Amino acid sequence: MTTQPASPPSIAPRAFILAVLALLMIATRVNHFAAIPDASWAVFFIAGFHLRAWTRWAFPLLMVLALVIDVLVIRASGIGYWQHYCVSPGTALLIPAYFAMWAGGALLRQGYRSANWAVLGKGVALLLAAVSVCHLFAQGGFYWTSDVVADPTLSGWAQNYAQWFLPYLRTTATYVGLAAALQLATEQVGKVLQARRDVLR
Repeated sequence: MTTQPASPPSIAPRAFILAVLALLMIATRVNHFAAIPDASWAVFFIAGFHLRAWTRWAFPLLMVLALVIDVLVIRASGIGYWQHYCVSPGTALLIPAYFAMWAGGALLRQGYRSANWAVLGKGVALLLAAVSVCHLFAQGGFYWTSDVVADPTLSGWAQNYAQWFLPYLRTTATYVGLAAALQLATEQVGKVLQARRDVLR
């Protein structure tokens, strides 16, 4: 018996997932160094997996949300957006940075049937690659264009990249791991319910 690829969720489940992910980003992006770390990178990876068919408009929507959150938080601190430490011309590179996370999740969804060890291995590889590329754009954009870095050098950039890579990877992997566990639990519950329905037929 062949296993058919998992069918994409209908509009209502997708809309629910989008809403939950948006709320997660709102709740955690307000302070990148809070006790509850920023989930933005993971949000885009998870969204790429669940909302792959909505990429054309869901990705821009989440990008706009991220920008609005940043603007509101910075203005609430009493300074202009462009005067903030973290803002530079390289901030525009957050678009390809976050799309790298989205693409990683979307590639994981491609051909996805159900959670298994092969999918886990693929997911780990894609997450590692996505975070590497995302960090390349996000960190590189800041390092090479921000006035905060007085004398940027290739060695300084590499050191800064390495210094922040593991913390960002750890945070992103934690959120994605929780989402994966929820996905597995949902699939198992679905299988149990389907088995009961088959018995009652």
